[in-house]
Amino acid sequence: MEFNFKWEPGLTCMNRNLVKNGKPEVTIVTPYYNGAKYFEQTYNCVMNQTFPWFEWIIVNDGSTRQEDVELAERFAAQDPRVRVVHKENGGISTARNFGMRQAKTKYVVSLDCDDLIEPTWLEYCWWMLEKNPDAAWAYTDSVGFQDQEYLWDAPFDPIRLKTNNHLTEVAMIRKEWFDKVNGYAEVSKHYNEDWHFWLRTVAKGGFPVQAKGGDYLSWYRRTDSGVLSIVNDQKSEWAKKNAQLIADVAKDVIDPKQAVLYPRNTSNFDAPKLSDWNRCIFGSHDKIHVTLLAPWLEMGGADKFNLDLISGLDKEKFEVSILTTVPGYQAWGQVFRHEIPEVFNLPNFVEPGDFAEFVSYFIKSRETDILMVTNSYHGYYMIPWLRQNFPKLAIIDYVHMEEWYWRKGGYARTSGVMGALTEKTYVCNSATEKVMVEHFHRVPETVETLHIGVDSDQFNAERIAKGIVRKQLGISDNRPIVLFICRLHGQKRPFLMLEIAQKVHKRLPKAAFVVVGDGPLEEDLKRKSLAMGLESIVYFAGATKETRPYYRDADVTLICSLKEGLSLTSYESLSMGVPVVSADVGGQCDLVDSSVGALIPCMQSEADDFGANNFEAEEVSAYADALVKILSDSALREKMSQTGRKKIDEGFSIRRMVEKFQKEFEWLVSDSGLAERRMKAAEALSELDLLAGDMITMELQEQACESGFNPYAYTKYGSNTGFSHCSSTPAGTGNVDLTSIYERLEHHDKVLIAHGELLGRHEQIPSEPHETEEVQVLKQRIYDLEHSHSYRFGYIFMYIPAKIKRWLKNRG
Repeated sequence: MEFNFKWEPGLTCMNRNLVKNGKPEVTIVTPYYNGAKYFEQTYNCVMNQTFPWFEWIIVNDGSTRQEDVELAERFAAQDPRVRVVHKENGGISTARNFGMRQAKTKYVVSLDCDDLIEPTWLEYCWWMLEKNPDAAWAYTDSVGFQDQEYLWDAPFDPIRLKTNNHLTEVAMIRKEWFDKVNGYAEVSKHYNEDWHFWLRTVAKGGFPVQAKGGDYLSWYRRTDSGVLSIVNDQKSEWAKKNAQLIADVAKDVIDPKQAVLYPRNTSNFDAPKLSDWNRCIFGSHDKIHVTLLAPWLEMGGADKFNLDLISGLDKEKFEVSILTTVPGYQAWGQVFRHEIPEVFNLPNFVEPGDFAEFVSYFIKSRETDILMVTNSYHGYYMIPWLRQNFPKLAIIDYVHMEEWYWRKGGYARTSGVMGALTEKTYVCNSATEKVMVEHFHRVPETVETLHIGVDSDQFNAERIAKGIVRKQLGISDNRPIVLFICRLHGQKRPFLMLEIAQKVHKRLPKAAFVVVGDGPLEEDLKRKSLAMGLESIVYFAGATKETRPYYRDADVTLICSLKEGLSLTSYESLSMGVPVVSADVGGQCDLVDSSVGALIPCMQSEADDFGANNFEAEEVSAYADALVKILSDSALREKMSQTGRKKIDEGFSIRRMVEKFQKEFEWLVSDSGLAERRMKAAEALSELDLLAGDMITMELQEQACESGFNPYAYTKYGSNTGFSHCSSTPAGTGNVDLTSIYERLEHHDKVLIAHGELLGRHEQIPSEPHETEEVQVLKQRIYDLEHSHSYRFGYIFMYIPAKIKRWLKNRG
């Protein structure tokens, strides 16, 4: 998703009832010279910070306009943490030094009066410096905006810094380092004072800690009349003097230290640490505080569910936060931040080994009432430890589907294991609910189907003009359209779609199939379509952000997937009044039936036939028969259209989903029986001492081991060099026949793609996995799973010495 430069932070003041007293941990210093033009937005940014324990010193650097000074003082009077100090005009360096030398906190922040920061910026940087006591300063990736628009994510490079200023001005500086280099050099009124400061800090052995991974949390206002434009004007005397100042100090950078860059890995067996933080950010607890633990903020159905829920909850009753646990670009991060201020992508500023401590700090500092885990393995394996340490915390989870080819059930399996410690599990379809009860032995009363839903106002045929897609693709009005909209890979069986199209064409020659989406099979699919002579029958429209025009022009939607939870495409299609012909898999039967389309039995096995393109003729004919029946009968099609739209309105809209969750949340925090059950579970876990926390440790260690694994380091002689970079190599893994492993790796290449999608939309995956370290990590996981008796305890079993294994075997 493209970055939206119009979504600037600080456009409004959120007024979240955060505390305004208490000992400050950070001092923000802002030079202010006739700065009224943009200052209100900067003020809002500071007031909106999720970390409220700061003081803010605004240094009036001899402003010549009294109205500007009065504005700053008026804003300062609104908050006891803010004060304005005055000095004669001397330039930015003198103003920063004047303010920072008055600071009594451990950290100081340089923030100009026209620059912006996202609400979580202070908390990110504060945490990084707390956890990296040797680092001199902390900063995040940034946004250039106004006269120039760009995203700046250059990693810190001390050698490059000598000739190129690739750092951001907005940073949190350890006060002792500010004092060590004697602050900003007051050598000129107009020069790159921040660049000069960083070089001097690096020359003395200082280094930064940088949050990366897609979090652009500081905004640098680029104007044609700013100080930067003055020193960059090569014809000016200021530019020449600036160049000489930089060159002189760069000579002192001899043997610089490298930065600490997040995301980072963890490869130790340290027990999780419970935060000793004891202050809450809120002035009063007058709302229900809900925290979501999710894997990432990528474009997909699971994330769409999270976004819809967060967006829809009544903000007068609920305070909502989201924490993510898996490294990634976080393509939807800005979208989530547009809805709520508290979006924390943990890998981008917290080491995995500290995830538990941060979550415990977060629960304490927000007085979280409800923790909701959705698709996060880190989140799931924290549950016993969190239940042990937070007996009043309600813990629930949401499962989108079971995945038999991944961890013997995927998240559904882990949810089943943790069922005794959670209040309730919500699932998106009845088929998964049945699996949770019958296969994973959940108590029926603790599992409930709560459908995801669709925005029925947005997906309304009356809001979209008809004929846009027909005109775009050159399809005449007398040709019926079958829509096939999905990520093009094996889980969606797109090659089955081609065979269905060929079969339908023989009976309805005018029928057109429109394929919307991209994916790893796109080019192969196009080639196969040509080889089958379907170039005038199957139209490839590619990926699109706007799907509604395609639904508007379609007569029926085809979903022939091998696996679904409950397809978002089904929701959207029926909401737009388009009948659906779907495979009878997952929870599709909850929504699709003969009144709105047709369900076709799936004649392939999820576990055995993934990626296989040999389809039963009976299955192809069943799809073709259903499509021809609907396309040939306009009255039937219209009746299905009206029924489908009504079905969505009455039971499958986002509005109804949110209303149900709000009632559930209110029940979770008010039911005394649930509170008693939590307390008993916490007491039982306390008897087990360190065991609950060790589940977190083992999950982290597994991830760390996977990160160092190279599957192609194996040789035909059975060397175990694949574990050569892993700090916890299992003993006795060498000299084995690896032929079957090679075969499994080839098979699991396909499985990896499917799993990536199922973590996402059930319809699409953010980007196609390439043969990168991330893919190798997943392959290591597959290897571990193939060699374990059961997922978690089988993994531990791998590390038991051989003699003990033999003893266990003899003992039966």
